[in-house]
Amino acid sequence: MPRTTPLPTLILLTALLGFVACAERAGRTLAAAAAPLTLEGSAYELAGEVLLPEAAPRDGAGLHNVFALSEQIISGGEPDGEEAIAAIAAMGVKTILSVDGKAPDAATAARYGLSYVHVPIQYRGMAADELLAIAKTFREQPGPFYVHCFHGKHRGPAAAAVGRLVRDGVPRDQAVAEMRQWCGTSPKYEGLYRQIAAGDMPDAAQTAAFAFDFPSAHEPDGMRQLMVGLARAFDNVAAMADNGWTPPVDHPDIDPANEAAILAGLMERGATLDAFERGDPALSAGLSTSLSASHSLREAVLAAREQGDWQPAEQAYRALKASCNDCHSAFRND
Repeated sequence: MPRTTPLPTLILLTALLGFVACAERAGRTLAAAAAPLTLEGSAYELAGEVLLPEAAPRDGAGLHNVFALSEQIISGGEPDGEEAIAAIAAMGVKTILSVDGKAPDAATAARYGLSYVHVPIQYRGMAADELLAIAKTFREQPGPFYVHCFHGKHRGPAAAAVGRLVRDGVPRDQAVAEMRQWCGTSPKYEGLYRQIAAGDMPDAAQTAAFAFDFPSAHEPDGMRQLMVGLARAFDNVAAMADNGWTPPVDHPDIDPANEAAILAGLMERGATLDAFERGDPALSAGLSTSLSASHSLREAVLAAREQGDWQPAEQAYRALKASCNDCHSAFRND
């Protein structure tokens, strides 16, 4: 009796073949990522074994640490202002991928014909769903791509390296060499290096089946996920406050203004959640107080950067910390 293909498998294969055909018509290739490497030492050490030619960043107004890794993938820092967005468009870029925690300026990008995709990742590496979303973006969205975090040195280059693997098909040691030797990714972020050198990459079938609609601003999935993001950003602010408002040695990429902006942005998004609007009135009042305090911190940090006086920022930080502690004591820690 002849073997038949199960219907779910047939549907998936049909969808994948259709996707491949569309990609080929659009001039895109689907590279199979190189197999993970077996590491005997650190992935950072491996990143020094392939010697790359020296390259200087292609910086410009509002753009920093910009490296063209290939014709399709450019890695750099967050575009600062409309002039930077215009410069990215002039490079021929079609899609900007942000892996920073702060929501990007998608509206300005759209005026220049650019699509923004927002997939925030952590410094220790990409979670499974984040990796799928990033790989799917490189496989299904039009290039060239501009990939950024905040400074363009650590998370952004790691995300760009995913594109180098799944879209350009480069060897693993080449991808991590670009992170280290060109983009300047710190050895403090071994998790990022290790994921690119030795981690599993989603194949084309997995990314084709993954449900992801390429949002221009990531939305936390409910209050629990929002609180996780807030805790991470607050911990980063606290680490800098304890270190004279400078990044600690073990976390060189964090920035006071950026982390304060992430905190305020997450608080603003939390204010739109049903749990905020329909929950306990006392909880809503506490969250409103914390929202106001996060705005004060953001403004105080920006002012401190201009004026050099960090005392108001310290006071705003302590006020936000007290507000969060009061809310946690009443609603989370009982």
